[in-house]
Amino acid sequence: MKNGILLYPVIISEYNDDGHYYVATSPNIPGMITQGTTLTDTAYWTEDAIATMINGSDYPETVDPSNWKLKDNDKLVYITVDMTRWIKKNTRTVKKTITVPEYISNLAKKNNINVSKVATDALKRALNIDDD
Repeated sequence: MKNGILLYPVIISEYNDDGHYYVATSPNIPGMITQGTTLTDTAYWTEDAIATMINGSDYPETVDPSNWKLKDNDKLVYITVDMTRWIKKNTRTVKKTITVPEYISNLAKKNNINVSKVATDALKRALNIDDD
């Protein structure tokens, strides 16, 4: 995985029974299932479903789909999952207590400096995190 980007093959099946819709599943991610009204919509929700299912765990290896048996209404689609972007978008903030010298705290307050923002920016630089 380079820069948090993963690529998983999925099966997107087209249905016309109770209306027209698509359903995505993947043998790579057991239990992952999502759907959409268009192929593009389904691909979008598939990225979110995969990221949700694998977040906080070791990322599953990509299985070679060449032996998958597809039905007439199935398409093999590769979904790019940017875990770094997804985690940033779906992460809440947490309260942390830090210790700084009193005079720095006073100067920051006097100069309307947001200490949490400064600490967050410094941690991003130290961790080489880019917020593009």
